[in-house]
Amino acid sequence: MSKRPEHQAPPELFYNEDEARKYTQNSRIIDIQAQMTERCVELLVLPEDSPSLLLDIGCGSGLSGSVLEEYGHMWIGLDISSAMLDVALERETEGDLVLADMGEGVPFKAGSFDGAVSVSALQWLFNADKKSHQPVKRLYKFFSTLYASLSRSARAVFQFYPENESQLDLLTTQAMKAGFYGGVVVDYPNSAKAKKFFLVLMTGGAAPLPQALGTEECDNSLQVKYAKREASRGARGKPLKNTRAWLLEKKEKRRKQGKDTKPDTKYTGRKRSGRF
Repeated sequence: MSKRPEHQAPPELFYNEDEARKYTQNSRIIDIQAQMTERCVELLVLPEDSPSLLLDIGCGSGLSGSVLEEYGHMWIGLDISSAMLDVALERETEGDLVLADMGEGVPFKAGSFDGAVSVSALQWLFNADKKSHQPVKRLYKFFSTLYASLSRSARAVFQFYPENESQLDLLTTQAMKAGFYGGVVVDYPNSAKAKKFFLVLMTGGAAPLPQALGTEECDNSLQVKYAKREASRGARGKPLKNTRAWLLEKKEKRRKQGKDTKPDTKYTGRKRSGRF
């Protein structure tokens, strides 16, 4: 039996409450999600020192959104799993959350976003979980409404797991039909474990695709960059992620935004036992 999640159940059923909890308790999942999101942001080529409004497609429990916040960006998350969004609400993420099926279109006004990211969600659109689901039509509906929701200088970057070449061809064909330029960037193409696929889409006309990672030099620089991320936050005077100071700062920011926020207590930021 296939171990791929999209072969086991529709996403709104597969990502139930138990599965959703893994995304806040499994350190490996959290680390991988953070690395993939950082690579997506890098491929977006956003203006430096200027916050952007980004759409997180398949946002889940808000792990990618937390990375976007660290970069100083605002975000809105879209996901089909109510259980995952419930966990995101419990985590008090700063982004607004929308329960929606991306295959039915992106439900936002034209030109709303400066960019879009997506980690491990796009492959779900190849499924036909209902009789009414036709993957080709759902892909085009998704890409065409996404294109409309982006500004005309924006990019959208998807990290995903294709099964074969035909899926890659179908994705790029429907994306180009919707108006996008771009293509697929494959990082570490010769590594069975590190190989990652990124669909990089552009709205502002044709441009060269970003350089894929994969040389020994790239490996070293990426590892150093990732290892220094938390240290650099401390050097800039920002509290380290997941510390009590970081959580208190985040909650205060939510209060200033007028969002419902749980009161501070002596337990805020305290490590919890794994027995529960």
